[in-house]
Amino acid sequence: MSLVPKNLNQKVVREIAFILIIKVILLLTIKHIWFDAPTIPKNFDSQVAERIAGNPSQIKETR
Repeated sequence: MSLVPKNLNQKVVREIAFILIIKVILLLTIKHIWFDAPTIPKNFDSQVAERIAGNPSQIKETR
């Protein structure tokens, strides 16, 4: 015999599932609003090479 009624267990599970669904929806909305495009600059490779080597890179890489 369980000390917690079965009805209470189902209610808690339903509430937790509802809260998780709301959180996922909010996170996806925030991601869509603020993080919809990549933030990599145009000359990213040459900037990184310049920072590491200390001089401008002569080699142009293509992606």
